[in-house]
Amino acid sequence: MQYMGLNEIREKFLSFFESKGHLRKQSFSLVPGGDASLLLINSGMAPLKPYFSGEVTPPRARMTTCQKCIRTPDIERVGRTSRHGTFFEMLGNFSFGDYFKRDAINWAWEFLTGVMEIPPDRLHVSVFYEDDEAADIWLNEVGIDPSHLSRLGKEDNFWEIGQGPCGPDSEIFFDRGAENGCGKPDCKVGCDCDRFVEIWNLVFTQFNNDGAGNYTPLKNKNIDTGMGLERLACTMQGVSNLFEVDTIQNIMKHAARIAGVEYKKDEKTDVSLRVITDHIRSTTMLVCDGVLPSNEGRGYVLRRLLRRAARHGKLLGIEGPFLKELSETVISESRAAYPELAEKREFIQSVIAMEEERFRLTIDAGMKLLADHIARIKERNLKVLDGGDAFKLYDTYGFPVDLTLEILSENGLDLLTDKFEELMREQKTRARAARASLGDLGWASVDLGLDKDLKTEFTGYTSFKEAARILAIVSDGELAAVASDGQTVSVVLDKTPFYAESGGQVADHGRIFTSGGTLEVFDVKKTNDGKYVHSGRMTGGKLETGEVCEAEIDAERRRRIARAHSATHLLQRALRNNVGSHIEQAGSLVEPDELRFDFSHFQALSAEELARVEREVNDRILEGLTVTVSEMPIGEAKKLGAMALFGEKYGDVVRVVKMGGYSTELCGGTHLDNTAKVGPFKIVSEASVAAGVRRIEAKVGSAVLDDYDRLSNVIRGVAELLKTSTGDLLIRARQSMEENRQLRRELEKLRAKQAAGEVEGYLGGAREINGVKVITLHIKDADPQALRQMGDWLRDKEPNVVAVLCGGGERVNFLAVCGKEAVKKGFHAGNIVKEVCSAAGGSGGGKPDSAMGGGKEPARVSGALAMVDDLVRGVKA
Repeated sequence: MQYMGLNEIREKFLSFFESKGHLRKQSFSLVPGGDASLLLINSGMAPLKPYFSGEVTPPRARMTTCQKCIRTPDIERVGRTSRHGTFFEMLGNFSFGDYFKRDAINWAWEFLTGVMEIPPDRLHVSVFYEDDEAADIWLNEVGIDPSHLSRLGKEDNFWEIGQGPCGPDSEIFFDRGAENGCGKPDCKVGCDCDRFVEIWNLVFTQFNNDGAGNYTPLKNKNIDTGMGLERLACTMQGVSNLFEVDTIQNIMKHAARIAGVEYKKDEKTDVSLRVITDHIRSTTMLVCDGVLPSNEGRGYVLRRLLRRAARHGKLLGIEGPFLKELSETVISESRAAYPELAEKREFIQSVIAMEEERFRLTIDAGMKLLADHIARIKERNLKVLDGGDAFKLYDTYGFPVDLTLEILSENGLDLLTDKFEELMREQKTRARAARASLGDLGWASVDLGLDKDLKTEFTGYTSFKEAARILAIVSDGELAAVASDGQTVSVVLDKTPFYAESGGQVADHGRIFTSGGTLEVFDVKKTNDGKYVHSGRMTGGKLETGEVCEAEIDAERRRRIARAHSATHLLQRALRNNVGSHIEQAGSLVEPDELRFDFSHFQALSAEELARVEREVNDRILEGLTVTVSEMPIGEAKKLGAMALFGEKYGDVVRVVKMGGYSTELCGGTHLDNTAKVGPFKIVSEASVAAGVRRIEAKVGSAVLDDYDRLSNVIRGVAELLKTSTGDLLIRARQSMEENRQLRRELEKLRAKQAAGEVEGYLGGAREINGVKVITLHIKDADPQALRQMGDWLRDKEPNVVAVLCGGGERVNFLAVCGKEAVKKGFHAGNIVKEVCSAAGGSGGGKPDSAMGGGKEPARVSGALAMVDDLVRGVKA
């Protein structure tokens, strides 16, 4: 058994199972695709659930992966022990109705003893106590020592998660030696000590649990195995925990160098180093897979990990940002297995740097406030922080409550969580009330009394008008039999051409009518069970539940929406081509001839980037690409490289929208049949909407033409005013600007000359006080610019002058100047004007030779100027 690096182990595992006919697949993203039950991928089999369930046909019946995983339930324990971590890699080999126990067990033994060269006498196995088949294979085919096989109960060796596929499993353990055990003579697999470490779990999925404790054999039996890469590396490298594995230790050593500390010298330091090492692995991988920091969902998981690492950096004495630098080692250590890390290096490090800086601003204020709270608690010999104080830290200062809890624990204190949770509930209630105030016409909370399996048939992809039956009417939050003229109501139909608001695309407008009445539809929503609810106002007659009607959309509005939606697909592709492959859709709004597209990016797009993106979109429009829409299994769509847009939920069969060979997306929205019909495309703005998220707003079609017409009218009007043609407008505008500059310069010279003439006469009447010439003037019609010109002239003309000039009406302005010699004698214009302004109910200040200020009480100007002489006398010249 020889030392083997983590990266080498990963490659040997995948290569071994490739040799056994398995398809090697790259790790799936940490962000689950179409699985609302998971926040993040937390096991090797999680991304493969559709294959095991039969929802999707796997590309091959045998598959092997090394899957990136994140688990955060024990995040507070990370660092405090050397065993817990949030990021890990799971090795696995899988069979979807192909081989079963015999091959799974024999290959596992072959890999461990043959490829890894682990001595057989160091390996032990456990099986479900009723699984004689697995026990027989281990004992009579593999030939394992009978004393090394343990039969354990359901809690140890039977895998199931409630209702659904399940089965027994067999775990393989590595014996670390008696010196790591409890010392008991009967110490064996199942003991709580650290001697026997599980390294591999072979799950034999062979039953279906109906939820009532009844198990029936599955027609197709599956194999699902999982072996922690880091745990196997510990075994192969002879170390006791994941933080001592080669690639992870390299990250820790980098962190220690930045902090100027050593591992295993001080337990508090070790805790921080472990936290930083684990969390920077997780954050780097999460950002690479498109997760951005936010206050909810997986974005909050990322934010929490990153900020916890940043705080422990401060505990180690690291003053500046360091996580961006540390992520470089994570990328370097794992880029061979995950090349996307190197491809997205700039994006990953920019997101990390921005979030670390945001947290630095938050933590400095929050830590001081929390420290004050803790000090007061200890002074009073209390043990808990009031929940209201913790809520204020969270709500007002953005200080994470989990960080508050961690710091309190470090100080032997606790939190009154009931009060905190009560305030959080009140905040959520207010938010819900605010959302409810927007109105839903009352239908959302009404039991429509319709079969839950009944769905509205949507025909709007191919039809703008449809004969339908009215299934239900809702008025004032209650079911109604009739909708009458003037009422605002909601109507459910069995068929509809109306597109319901979804995935960023707004709903169709139109009308629902019979010979007896008309409903003007201004909104359409889709219920969770597939019913379309059309909301609008009755404009004549009445409609009745059960009668047949015509549903007709506003066709021109639909076409304008389709132009914007098709342009959005072109925009995303152009952004990825010109800005970077890391670009991912983060929100959208598609309206008639207008669109808003949010995307992941860490800095503002340059004018050149925007121009390239806009030009590429327009080039694809002019190219007249054929837009084709087809339905196919989701696996086939992904093979085509189809990207998901607008947060669609995908089933077995998906809708694929292709624009020539340029763009391929999964999308449920409405589109044109040719990109040429989009018309002109124009980016209106690009701005930030959140950390790491940018927004482009754009117009297409008639909206661009309308803007063009308005702009053309403005240009023609300006040309007429300047008495030139539109072609020569720029030249004439520059000439006019130069003429204006010349006139302003001449005017300023005249004003300066006038000011000099007005002020020069006052020098003769200057008062000699404390060795300087003192002048005070109140010139009521002088604005600040005029005061400056007069003051500059006085200061430059007479080096020994101290002057205070006042001008203005309801709000007065003061200017104080001191000549060069006066400044040398200790006179300071800023100090003088400050006192004068204060006397007039204002404030001011500035430099020793020139300063300005204002006063709010014109009636006190005379008194303020009169005090200047005393201010001058008070200076020790």
